[in-house]
Amino acid sequence: MAGKSSRQLRIESELQRVISALISREVKDPRVGHVTVTAVVTVPDMSVAKILFVPFGGQHPPEEVQAGLSRAAGFLRGEVGRRLGLRHAPRLEFEFDATIEKAQHLTSLIDGAVKVDRSHHRDDPV
Repeated sequence: MAGKSSRQLRIESELQRVISALISREVKDPRVGHVTVTAVVTVPDMSVAKILFVPFGGQHPPEEVQAGLSRAAGFLRGEVGRRLGLRHAPRLEFEFDATIEKAQHLTSLIDGAVKVDRSHHRDDPV
């Protein structure tokens, strides 16, 4: 987070709050469903905001959810500008946040390695 101004951090936080509420209450695209906005990252000039999300419920794959969110981006941008009083609302880009999946994968790899290690130690004569 080094290099980000307190204003930029505050706006990212507000964007996350407002976009989360808008997605859950206002976006009617059936592909979107239940979505958690995990982070918002803006470029230094605030012209673009990358919205990281995770779909819940598993009704649609992340690619479909992303397509639905991208389709609603213009509407969301207008609402964000109005609700936050921004003269120039950032362009919204949606990206699936795969960090949870990566963490689960790493955990399963570690669990597997521990299991193999334990089985080898049981076979070793002490």
